[in-house]
Amino acid sequence: MPLFKRRTVGKPGEWFYCLEHKKVEEGPDCPGKDRMGPYASRQDATRAMETAQERNAEWESDPRWHDTPPDPHTN
Repeated sequence: MPLFKRRTVGKPGEWFYCLEHKKVEEGPDCPGKDRMGPYASRQDATRAMETAQERNAEWESDPRWHDTPPDPHTN
């Protein structure tokens, strides 16, 4: 058992979504590896997983991020 607890990084007033507990938390309660954020508001943190899904969908449909060149015969 360590003598000193490793402090998490963050400030009170910042909102995070904890992936381990599946809930919104204010301040640095959980380790950085288990959280998404910081978010400016509780509402933004509540939507963390939806925001991630939306961004992933945008990335997956963005032709600039695909390794294969476009097929010239499909236009």
